[in-house]
Amino acid sequence: MNERIYLDHNATAPIRPEAVEALTAALTATGNASAIHGEGRATRARIEQARVEVAALVGGDARGVVFTAGGTEADALALTPDYQRAGEPLPCDVLLISAVEHAAVLRGHRFAADKVEILPVDARGRLRLDALDAALAAHAEAGHRVLVSLMLANNETGVIQPVAEAARRVHARGGLIHTDAVQAAGRIRVDLAGLGVDAVSISAHKIGGAPGAGALVFADPDLRPAPVFAGGGQERGRRAGSENAPAIAAFGAAAKSARLALDGEIIRIGGLRERLEDALRCEFPELVLLVGDVDRLPNTACFALPGAPAETVVIALDLAGLSVSAGAACSSGKVGPSHVLAAMGVPEKIARSAFRLSFGWSSQDEDVDQALGVFRRVIPGLLRRARAA
Repeated sequence: MNERIYLDHNATAPIRPEAVEALTAALTATGNASAIHGEGRATRARIEQARVEVAALVGGDARGVVFTAGGTEADALALTPDYQRAGEPLPCDVLLISAVEHAAVLRGHRFAADKVEILPVDARGRLRLDALDAALAAHAEAGHRVLVSLMLANNETGVIQPVAEAARRVHARGGLIHTDAVQAAGRIRVDLAGLGVDAVSISAHKIGGAPGAGALVFADPDLRPAPVFAGGGQERGRRAGSENAPAIAAFGAAAKSARLALDGEIIRIGGLRERLEDALRCEFPELVLLVGDVDRLPNTACFALPGAPAETVVIALDLAGLSVSAGAACSSGKVGPSHVLAAMGVPEKIARSAFRLSFGWSSQDEDVDQALGVFRRVIPGLLRRARAA
């Protein structure tokens, strides 16, 4: 093949031309955003313009945007027991998280281990709201304020969670709720007011920005978590350290591009995914499409080839020129089945063979045609090996 086909946008998206332009301009400029001279003010202006664009992507207020080094840090900043609102303490006693959260939430929070509860999901990977209700009621009776973290869309399956309904129930009990929208932002419409959450995490490189920038966006700019890093007063005292102005400028450019194209891209990219899914299911009935019958991201498909380890499938496709992923890119070196699929009750034989395809802004019609050509060359051999095993 002359060109590779990249279907791993959920791991990282190719950088957008607009982001490259903004990144280059900021890299060749001089000035610390905290300085008051002309160069410093120019850098500050780039950051503040990016803040406006990032806020607009999630329907938020620019004053509520805290820039971080990525989605993982944004999650860590959000998931602390120590909060204030307008200077008044607002401590959270317990953290409730779903069983299918990204590792950045499962392991990146700042609560003591005995103050964390994992909530179950159903067979489609959606939070069981009855379990949430039971936990909220128990903690309300004990006089506890809860912080809930529920991802908007799963990175492995694309399944969209009932965040708005969860937020309504959490707030009715006086709690706070955060959503990790790293996979959702730029792929479906994300609106802070509509979701009703207190904070949302997003990441630049998932939407075509440069690595090294993320954001935690608060619905109420006066809601303030204990910072992860102490030091200077950057980001209104919420995140110390000189801002990564080039990556932030690229983040803003990518956010604007993703927002302006969103409605059309949802339809276009969803069509690409559906065409590939339909063809694969028709030609290779042995392939199992996981969670195909639930609301999910338009760009994500999760398949399994029972009997063929996911790593074997991914390597075989890679050697043939097609980039896909086995589970989360952040944990691709792990041994064992996905914790997401395990929480859904997927049999281990199937879970161990699951792999993910994810489209994005750079995907084209010919990518589907070329990907199908790769599958036609690779899958029969994998099937023979699986049957012989």
